[in-house]
Amino acid sequence: MEAHRERVFKKGDYIYLPEEDSKKIFFIKDGKVKIGTYGPSGKEITKAVISAGEVFGELALIHEDKRKDFALAVDNTEVCSIDKGALKSMMKDHSKLSLFLMKLMGNRQLEIEQRLESLVFKDSRTRIIEFVHNLGEKKGQRVGYETVVRKFMTHQEIANLTATSRQTVTTVLNELRSRELITFNRRRLLIRDMDTLAKEGQVDV
Repeated sequence: MEAHRERVFKKGDYIYLPEEDSKKIFFIKDGKVKIGTYGPSGKEITKAVISAGEVFGELALIHEDKRKDFALAVDNTEVCSIDKGALKSMMKDHSKLSLFLMKLMGNRQLEIEQRLESLVFKDSRTRIIEFVHNLGEKKGQRVGYETVVRKFMTHQEIANLTATSRQTVTTVLNELRSRELITFNRRRLLIRDMDTLAKEGQVDV
């Protein structure tokens, strides 16, 4: 059996589902993937939307026998998968790889805890502004005083990640745009000033 392989998933295809054997870790070469789960009532809960250069399915490395989440291709997406046994062997020989994956898992857990805290203590508008600010910090590129995020998310994706509605996201983003704090279209988000946006959403800096 091949230790790794490349595969293209069409938009809307599941890469894996809950209860499937947790045998592989995935690296996104191109496209976008949604990680989520289903609540007791069957309602979908989005945990993350990740893109090219990111890794998912990493819980296979820490004794996850069955998947707890699903992974869904949001766009046409190309991934490289690697068998967890082969990856563990590579980690023994490459300490930087081990450190990268441990840091990845730690950051993912921290993000989930921060989102939970935000859901409990912050209103919808603040959660959306905080999300946009964090997106700029994590995926943005500084251009002078401004920050550009390419391949901006849809309003529905932001709504799923902030536990708000698409209409509320649209309202908040349009308000920020009317005040010239941001500009955006389907291809990119431009944040005029990260510090000003942080103050607007009362984000710790």
